[in-house]
Amino acid sequence: MSRGKRLSLVLVIALGALVIVRLVYQPKKHRPTPPPVPVRVARAEYADIPITLHALGLVQAYRTVTVAPMITGPMTAVDFRQGSVVQRGALLARIDPRPYQAALAQALAKRAQDRALLAVARDTLKRYQLLIAHHYISAEIVAEQKATVAEDRAIVAQDDALVTTARTNLGYTRITAPITGRTGILAVNAGNIVSPNTPGGIVTITTIQPIYVLFSLPQQTLPEVKHALHAHALNVTAYARQGGRRAVLAHGVLTVLDNVINQSTGTLTLKARFKNPSLALWPGAFVNVRLKVRTERHALVVPSVAVRQGPEGPFVYAVHTGKSSPARPIKSAGKSAGKAVPHVTDIPVRLGFADQRLTVIRSGLRAGMRVVVLGGSRLHPGARIRILPKRHTTGRA
Repeated sequence: MSRGKRLSLVLVIALGALVIVRLVYQPKKHRPTPPPVPVRVARAEYADIPITLHALGLVQAYRTVTVAPMITGPMTAVDFRQGSVVQRGALLARIDPRPYQAALAQALAKRAQDRALLAVARDTLKRYQLLIAHHYISAEIVAEQKATVAEDRAIVAQDDALVTTARTNLGYTRITAPITGRTGILAVNAGNIVSPNTPGGIVTITTIQPIYVLFSLPQQTLPEVKHALHAHALNVTAYARQGGRRAVLAHGVLTVLDNVINQSTGTLTLKARFKNPSLALWPGAFVNVRLKVRTERHALVVPSVAVRQGPEGPFVYAVHTGKSSPARPIKSAGKSAGKAVPHVTDIPVRLGFADQRLTVIRSGLRAGMRVVVLGGSRLHPGARIRILPKRHTTGRA
């Protein structure tokens, strides 16, 4: 290699090394500063917060009765309209009564016959009692006649029972509604042979005014719910989500707490009763349930989206515009204060009640402090921010 080429190679290597050293050891003041992160903020504020619990509920009929025949026979007629409301005692269907009319007539005739035999036996006993007084017959004959009277009396009592059974069976040929409620779909058409073993009976009647809603809550909520229930009636609201909005279906009251916690889910089943005047609740439907436990007065709250979870627990990003801690008042620094770029500090907080909209802050913040509600995923402690214009949020910006 010639001397000129060697010199060129040395110069190239030296220049490359100089560039690398300059890039590695470039002073921090020359490095580009990341732009502020755009965020939206809201203020921590005091408010009266209704403490509510939310759950998914299942609508259950107030009463459900499956109407089944009590006797066997051909069903000759159906006397109700499917899906209609029937009153207790209303005629629903009829079974051919002729075999049961005949059975009743036979039982009545048998009883009349046995009553006649009992009357004869009693008259005979009276005559024997007169004769034994004059020693015309023996005591054994009188004793035998007393036994005959007792036997005939028992036979008549048995006949009475048979007549009652026959009359009851005849009454069962008219199938009536045991409760007031709404009928379902007819399970058996007229002309079929029905019996007490007919699967599903002939129709189901449900009472849906009032109506129940069953729902479950975590076992951790049990103490507060029990305490509130002893103090006053707890209001329950059933609602549906329609197009992103909540449509209230009915208002009711909590009536029952189950007596055992489900070990597999760690939840407790509760039952609420609704008057259901508009029939908005229907058995078997799923609805959203909101249980109002109490109202917490003058609670410090922030939008729930402001609360984040870290390795050491929940925290919020608080807006800081000075050198002092955002948890303390920030004094004005003249014109320079207005030019300061705000940044954020992570502040651990202790939480109280929380729902999808607001979270109660037990400690860590003060009223008036601003917290980040949008854009927090791009932040870190000390990150500079640019506060976006206020828009409608769950807090005041």
